[in-house]
This record gives sequence, C-alpha cells and structure tokens, in this order.
Amino acid sequence: MNKNCFGDLVLSEAQIAQGAGVVADQLNGRFAGEDVVVITVVPGGILFTADLVRHLTLDIKMDYISCPHTPGDRNNTSSIVYHQNIPVAGKHVVLVDDAIESGGTMKRIVQYMVNEFDAASVSIATLFVKLGRVDIPVTQHFAYEMENDDLLIGYGLPWQDKYRNVPYVSKLKLVDNR
Repeated sequence: MNKNCFGDLVLSEAQIAQGAGVVADQLNGRFAGEDVVVITVVPGGILFTADLVRHLTLDIKMDYISCPHTPGDRNNTSSIVYHQNIPVAGKHVVLVDDAIESGGTMKRIVQYMVNEFDAASVSIATLFVKLGRVDIPVTQHFAYEMENDDLLIGYGLPWQDKYRNVPYVSKLKLVDNR
C-alpha cells in the first residue's frame, strides 16, 4: 500500500470506535422498541455499519443500497441500485454511510427511499459530516462534524478506488510523481 498519499491523521481507530458508540447511543435512544431496517450505502458504509450495529441494542434487519459516485460530487447522476431484500413498509429506515461530504448522493438516496417506499421514517447515520453539505431534510445521526472540506481517505473513503480498508481517516496528500 502506497502510504505517500496519507497526510495528517483526522480520526484515529480509537476515535472511530468511540464515534460508532456515540451514533449507536443516538439510534438506541431514538428507536427503542421500534422496527428498524439498517440499509448500508455500499461500498463506503460497510466498515461503519459493521462497527455501528455491534453497539445497537435494537432488533434490526439489514439490507444495502448503492449509488456510485466521485467523492465530493454534488451532482451525482449515477443509478441507484436497491434490490429491497427486506420489506421496509411501515419500518424505520436508517441509511448508514461512512460520511456525508457534499451530501448530494445521500440526498438523492433519501429522496428515492421517501418517494418509492412506504417507510415509517427515513434517517441517516454516519461517522461524520462536513460543513457546507447540501441540506438533507431528514434526521441525521453522526459523531463528528468536520471543520473544513479537506479530501479524506481511509475507513471506507477511497482515493482512486483504493484505501477504503485503512482503519483510520486521514487527509489526502497529493504527491507529484513526475
């Protein structure tokens, strides 16, 4: 793995673990005794979902949805792919992703879920959100709010389709390899 593109550490493994607990506490408090379907936004949300659901005390069902995009792209027009393996009608849907960066893709996914399915509610759970993201008119559960708009990699966040498996989040450091 080329570590030359990893800049300053933003969230350590310990901070990520703590953040997963914070978001789980929010969800456990909000949805106690309710039917909840956790839908992972793949591939970015896989790691956070795995860490998050182990802290949940709720009875949950799990599914996944995909909408490929370029990080930071506010105008994503790629197809939303959702096979609905678990019925969501009348259930509380929690969309889980690693982060809300620009928010454009998540807004499209939320609108799709609200318009196409008869869920009791739709909300979002992420490790962190960035300032300046687009307005998404549903409840958002998150642990951290980033103060700047740096490009970040690791823990589900890719650079050139790599580095999602890195267990921490760092700033991207572009290296001139001429």
